[in-house]
Amino acid sequence: MSNINTFEDLEVWKRGCQLAVDVYVANHASRDFGLKDQMQRSAVSIPSNIAEGCERDSTPDFIKFLRYSKSSCGELRTQLYITERVCRKLDLQPLAGSRDMIAETKELSKMLQGLINSLKRRSNS
Repeated sequence: MSNINTFEDLEVWKRGCQLAVDVYVANHASRDFGLKDQMQRSAVSIPSNIAEGCERDSTPDFIKFLRYSKSSCGELRTQLYITERVCRKLDLQPLAGSRDMIAETKELSKMLQGLINSLKRRSNS
């Protein structure tokens, strides 16, 4: 973790925060409170786990929490796919920006895996 001063320095954390905001905004008018709540919790979990792991000041703990964050990306992506399918079945407007949010979860997962790999390499050398 020597090159990382704070979690706020990490681009993946910044983008995770923006994705959480995007999910909140897109779901603002939703009346499906169960799925809306779950999506919001998944989205907030992405940057939150990055921050929590970084603050633990231990590379193994940081890696563990980055994995939790990556898992939350998959969880949110699944919820976005489900929302799209429900909208199609009910002939409703799709969630605004859902395709972009799906793409962002994929990109964040890649970034998180890259950070995990980098931290593992550094801790093994």
